[in-house]
Amino acid sequence: MAMPISSSSVARIATKPFDGLVRSASRSCSIGKIHSDRRTRIPSIRADLITEPDAFEVGRFVGSYGFMNITSYSSFQSGGFSNANVFDEFSPGYSSEDMERLRVQDVGEGRVKIRLYEGRVIQGPLKGTRVIFKVYPGRRAGGVEADMMAANELGTHVFLQSDSEKLCPNLQFLLGGFETKMGEQWLACRNDGKYSAADYGKSVSEANSKDTAKGENFWNPFTKEQKMKRRRIFVIKLLNGAMNGLAYMHDHDRLHQSLGPSSVVLNTMVEKDASYLVPKLRDLSFSVDIGYSSLGAAQSTLSEGLWRRASAAGAFTPLEKRAYGIADDIYEAGLFFAYLAFIPFCEAGIMDSISLQRLFENTFQLDLQAVREYCLADDHLLEAVKFLDLGDGAGWELLQAMLNPDYRQRPIAEAVLNHRFMSLVNLL
Repeated sequence: MAMPISSSSVARIATKPFDGLVRSASRSCSIGKIHSDRRTRIPSIRADLITEPDAFEVGRFVGSYGFMNITSYSSFQSGGFSNANVFDEFSPGYSSEDMERLRVQDVGEGRVKIRLYEGRVIQGPLKGTRVIFKVYPGRRAGGVEADMMAANELGTHVFLQSDSEKLCPNLQFLLGGFETKMGEQWLACRNDGKYSAADYGKSVSEANSKDTAKGENFWNPFTKEQKMKRRRIFVIKLLNGAMNGLAYMHDHDRLHQSLGPSSVVLNTMVEKDASYLVPKLRDLSFSVDIGYSSLGAAQSTLSEGLWRRASAAGAFTPLEKRAYGIADDIYEAGLFFAYLAFIPFCEAGIMDSISLQRLFENTFQLDLQAVREYCLADDHLLEAVKFLDLGDGAGWELLQAMLNPDYRQRPIAEAVLNHRFMSLVNLL
């Protein structure tokens, strides 16, 4: 087990402020750079970020993860869908075993390994604020990809936070960070919750298994129905919050490009507290600038895969590429919706996100009516079917639209938010 870094060790580890990463985010054309045109100008990066190492106290180590490609099966390719990639968790303690279910861009197997620490601000007006540190390795350990990802995440947060009067409540907030002598980049985000949607799915599915083993679902049908009602409300609110964050990003010319159960942080997993739930999108290291001026510029290394898929789908002009990028995010959001519709309503081990994606893409070629018929024949999946059947099949309708094989037919995030399925939370 890794030893936590005490506050006294910060001075030894972090010996210089954030200038290096700020300069990197500003100058490199291969990452989501901060533009100087009037629409995207950032008056002062350092004016709003805490960049002094001594302003932070670093607490316990909570986990680490890296990236790898899954090549054991071929995903459904019609329409130019995202490559099948997942998060690979290397250390326990942060998030859950479901972290591998996050779909991300290809950066090379095992090359970038990110560490996570708890901490807090100990100086200035934000003194006492809890933070989560996301630590990108130096170039020697992580290669150029690590620097690119860190700079891209920094630049995206700074851009999205540039208007303090219109901050989105469903995006994680970057407070600052610092760079070490070894070249590590420490990003400090406000700690608005230690759980993820992946944690929620895992916890609830395990609870389902325990209830079945104890026979509670058989002996207390009323209790079960009340529990399912609370769960449906919680899941719809979770999806709504995630989509609101995505809509904000798209409205501000940014794609997420790694949306999944581990990239949505929650402030609670207690279903009866759904009214207090505030989901927040995180993990913006693969975000892509889709402003028209950027679409005509040199391609970022981190977005090469996206634009290859766009070309394969027939999207060549800036307008078509922008539409494709937004639709690509919506597709990943659709897979996230599928995860929320199935995992919390099943027992542990019955379904996981990779199996679910195979079922949708490979087995049934995105024919969700066929998926529904298949699930109806399996008692373990009936609660998921009932959930998507709400509102005369409104859940299936929305899911089919988000996973439409033709990217041109997928709804934008705002349309997802306005779909009748989302309003069912007020009727349950």
